[in-house]
Amino acid sequence: MQVISLVWGILALVGMFIAFFPCLGSLNWLNIPFALIGLIVSIVALVQAKPEEKKSGSVAGICCCAAAVLFGAIRLMLGGGLL
Repeated sequence: MQVISLVWGILALVGMFIAFFPCLGSLNWLNIPFALIGLIVSIVALVQAKPEEKKSGSVAGICCCAAAVLFGAIRLMLGGGLL
């Protein structure tokens, strides 16, 4: 599950970077919910991890998804898409 959360976070970041291009900012309307679901999956993966397992995949997924949500929302605000 940690690998899934890491991949989800990377995909959310890729979507966020694509949405930074001019005329593609509305992609954030799809990417922010995608990243929020990835954030939930990453948190669940972190909580369900056994104490002896490494938790770096979950933590990286949480960081990537949170950054995608934060910067995507800022991009929407600057572009006038989010009031």
